[in-house]
Amino acid sequence: MMGSTALLCAPMSPGLKDATRLHRLCDNFCVPIELKFHHGGVSVPDLEASIRWYRDVLGFEVEHRFEIPKARATVAMIRRGALRMELFQVQAGQPLPEERRVPDLDLQTHGNKHVCFGVQSVDEAERELRAKGVDIVFVGRVMHPPNIFMRDNSGNLIEFIEQPDLW
Repeated sequence: MMGSTALLCAPMSPGLKDATRLHRLCDNFCVPIELKFHHGGVSVPDLEASIRWYRDVLGFEVEHRFEIPKARATVAMIRRGALRMELFQVQAGQPLPEERRVPDLDLQTHGNKHVCFGVQSVDEAERELRAKGVDIVFVGRVMHPPNIFMRDNSGNLIEFIEQPDLW
């Protein structure tokens, strides 16, 4: 995955009051930060069941486990090649609201929506997912590029998008 560049600007000095002068200051002092995607995080009700689902359906393996005592969370970082997902099981966690399980309805709630993985072929991915009994929300073939939305074992949305040029 190619890195993205973010810009850090020098803090505004007390004498600068207008946006033009601030913009000019940033043009002189911006420092690019190289970014690469590391992981997405998902809260799940049953960590062991989710580890099995992500292993059996998507081929992820546990990279390491740890606790976050302050959040009362047990965590597994799972990995497949360069892809990582962080699975959290939190004591007394709240179930995923029904509207968060439907892509179009989920967009109406602010916050993270889903994780998306590129695949070489949506048709091949769909056949494999159906054979594994995955909960497929829909397959979009009229959009370009084609995509699939599915739910993991906890109802969290996952998208596959056909992107053969990634290979």
